[in-house]
Amino acid sequence: MIFQVTKFNRTTLSFFLEELTPEQLFFTPKGFKNNILWNIGHILITEQMLTYSLSGLKIPVDKKFVTLYGKGTFPQTEVSQDAINDIKKHLITANKQTQIDLKKGTFKTYNKYETSTGITLNNVEEALQFNLFHEGIHLGIILSIKKLLV
Repeated sequence: MIFQVTKFNRTTLSFFLEELTPEQLFFTPKGFKNNILWNIGHILITEQMLTYSLSGLKIPVDKKFVTLYGKGTFPQTEVSQDAINDIKKHLITANKQTQIDLKKGTFKTYNKYETSTGITLNNVEEALQFNLFHEGIHLGIILSIKKLLV
């Protein structure tokens, strides 16, 4: 069920990347810290960090995503269409790889982690459950920003 919901969410996010112009993706409304593109990139990298990194494994996506969209980062200058396409490409494939690696038993250890919401993650399964909550928060932010687009 976790991967079904994540796939649905990622498909929705991919649609935004296709439907919206780069200007709309980069728009940060007054009162917001981030734009739609940053939120989507953040969703991508957070799942990777919560699963692979906290399991002591190398993340399958390019480390540049951590620098651009990791926790505590903010939108940088506008990025190219290629960079937007790169995020879109990894949204679905990265989560598929996580599912494959989970089935293969790749995640053998896990470094206990307390999230900024005070929830403690003890294993990769809990991380994947928490990730659904996290993606839901950012999807809500994206939908709020989308309503403010002109």
